[in-house]
Amino acid sequence: MSKKILIVDDDPDILEILSLILSDTGYETMALAHGQTIFDDIRDFEPNLVLMDVMLAGMDGRAICKNIKENQFTSALPVILISGTHDLSDSLRLQGAPDDFIAKPFELDYLLSKVAQQFS
Repeated sequence: MSKKILIVDDDPDILEILSLILSDTGYETMALAHGQTIFDDIRDFEPNLVLMDVMLAGMDGRAICKNIKENQFTSALPVILISGTHDLSDSLRLQGAPDDFIAKPFELDYLLSKVAQQFS
């Protein structure tokens, strides 16, 4: 059974590219353009990983990540945050922090290796 990845980004081009690349690599993906329904989507899709942009329209991916990590039902769900404007690598050890961080722009091989690390 393939691993499931929930991708959250308000840029439709990024969503499409990430969905295609991850699907071609063998992952099952679900793409969201916002984080407003993320807990419903996590419950329904049951992802093994959340790959989320930091800056979402009207929302902060860091706050969503913190909510995921502090919720008893989703706290073990790995989250990788992606950002072109924030460097979160120093805050990865804080409570509610993502499991990993990827800075934009990124090489696809680098992204795929970071995703694979979460499943090893």
